[in-house]
Amino acid sequence: FGKDVPDENNNVAADELTDSLVPFYDGKNVLVTGGTGFLGKVLIEKLLRSCVGISTVYMLLRPKRGMTSEQRYREFVRHPVFERIRSKTPQLLAKLVCVGGDISLPLLGLSDQDRHTLVERVQVVFHVAATVRFNEALIEAAILNTIGTKQLLELCIGMRQLQSVVHVSTAYSNACRREVDEVVYPPPMDPDRFIQCVQLLPGEVIGAIAGQLQGAHPNTYTLTKAITEQLVAQYADRLPLCIVRPSIVTGAMAEPYPGWIDNVHGITGIMMEIGRGTISSIMCDERCTMDVIPVDVVCNTLIAAAWRQHYVRVTNRRSRWEFFFCNRFCFVFTTPVRVYNCTSGQVNGIKWHEYGRITQRCAVRNPTKHVLLYPGFQFRTNRLVHKLVELVLHFLPAYLFDALVRARGGQPIMTRLARRFQRAADTGEFFAMHEWIFRNGNLRRLGDRVRRDRAALSFRCDVAGLDWETYIEAYMFGIRRFVLLDEMDSLEQARAKLRRLLWFKRAVQLAGLLLLYYMCVLVFYSAVV
Repeated sequence: FGKDVPDENNNVAADELTDSLVPFYDGKNVLVTGGTGFLGKVLIEKLLRSCVGISTVYMLLRPKRGMTSEQRYREFVRHPVFERIRSKTPQLLAKLVCVGGDISLPLLGLSDQDRHTLVERVQVVFHVAATVRFNEALIEAAILNTIGTKQLLELCIGMRQLQSVVHVSTAYSNACRREVDEVVYPPPMDPDRFIQCVQLLPGEVIGAIAGQLQGAHPNTYTLTKAITEQLVAQYADRLPLCIVRPSIVTGAMAEPYPGWIDNVHGITGIMMEIGRGTISSIMCDERCTMDVIPVDVVCNTLIAAAWRQHYVRVTNRRSRWEFFFCNRFCFVFTTPVRVYNCTSGQVNGIKWHEYGRITQRCAVRNPTKHVLLYPGFQFRTNRLVHKLVELVLHFLPAYLFDALVRARGGQPIMTRLARRFQRAADTGEFFAMHEWIFRNGNLRRLGDRVRRDRAALSFRCDVAGLDWETYIEAYMFGIRRFVLLDEMDSLEQARAKLRRLLWFKRAVQLAGLLLLYYMCVLVFYSAVV
C-alpha cells in the first residue's frame, strides 16, 4: 500500500517512464495553490524556467491587505525570485496567469468563468496552500488546511483532462510516531466529522475543546495535516493523487540561487539571530538527528511526483486492508495513495550539534554588518537554565539597547524582536527535542527514475552526497543577502566590527571574572572577621 508499483504491472514502457519528465509538461496547463508562499514561489519559478514547453501556470491568488488579486499578481511577477527569467527569457512570465480565489471560501471563491476555465483546461494540480503557523487557532487551521483541501479536491473531480494531483503535507503529520512510513495513518478524528464540527460549532466551543481534539499532536498544524491526509486518501479512487511530505523546508541548495530564502520563519530566523549574536541559548537535544530539506529539492520532488503519478497508476479503485509493520504490527484500513517522505535524515543525516557548530563557524567567518554581539550559543535541555540565560543574555541586552535608542529619540525594536524569536523557538522546541525515522523508499525510487532521465538532471529529489558545510555556508550567505539585504561589499567592514565585538566580549568576561573574584574575597573576609 502506498508503495511504488513495479514497472511490469503498468501499461507504460520503462523507457518512456525514465526519459520523459520534462516533455511530460509540454502543452500542460498547471494549477498551483499557495503560489505566493516560500515553497510556491520556487515551484512556479522552476516550472516556468525548466519546463519551457509548459502551456500555462494558473495560480490561485486571493485579495489581501487592501489589494485585489490582480494587483497582487502584478507585484508578484516583479519578485526577485524571477530575476533569472526576467533577465534571460522574460516571455516565459506571460505563461503565469492569475486566477482570483481564496482557498478558505466556499467554492474557492472562484468566478463562474474562472471555474469553467480550470475545469476544462487543467491537467496537473499542485496543492501547496496551507497555514504553516504552529500556533494557529484550530478553526483557522482547519479552514485553510482541511476544508480548503476538500473544496479543491471537489474542483479536481470535475476537471476533464486531469492527469496528476500533488498534495503537499508535512513529514510531521504523524509527529506522535517515532518511525513514519510512506503510508497514510488513521487520523485522530474522522475528516468528515472534523469538518462538520468546525462548520457547525461556535468558535468559542471549538477553542474550548481544541486541546482535547489535538491529543498527542504538538500543535494544530500537525493535527490538521494528519486529518487532511486521510481526507486526500478518500479521494484516491476518483483522482490521480499522491502526497509529498517535506520535513523542515530550508534555503535553496542551488535554485533559483544557492542559499535563496525570503523569510525568517523557523530555523532561518534562528540562524539569522545566531549570525547577529543575539541568541545565546536554544532548547534542543543536540544528540538528535535533525531533518531539513532544501526548498528546491522539495520543488523537484513535487514536479517529478506529478510526472510519475501519471505514468505509474497506483491500484486506487478500491479500499483494502494491509498488514504492515510500523513500531508494532497493526491493521490499517485506508485507501491506497502513494506517499513520498521528502526528508534527509535517512539519506544524509546531520546532528543538531554539528549543524549548530557549522552555523556558528560560518557566522564568524562571514559576518553581516548587522551583527550586534559576537556569535556564541549553546544547545540546552535544561529548561530552567535556558530560561535564566534567555533572561540575562537575550532580554536584558534588548531592554538596554532599546533604552538607548529611546533616549536618542529612535524607535525601539530589539525587545519586540527578542519576543518574536522567543515565540518562534518555543513553537519549534518539540521538533528540536525529538528525533524521527522517516522511511523514504518511494522517494529514493523516484530519485532513481529522475537520475536515469538525462534531460532531467536538474530535478534532483534527494540530498544524497550533499556537503552540509558548503550548503550551510551558502544558506548563511543567502540570509545575509536576501533577508538582511547585506551585499558582499560590506564583508570587510563587518569583519572589523566583529573583531571589536570579540574584544568587547573578552572585556566583559574579564570584568565578570574580576567581579566574581572580588565577591569571593569579600565573602571570605567577612567570614574571617
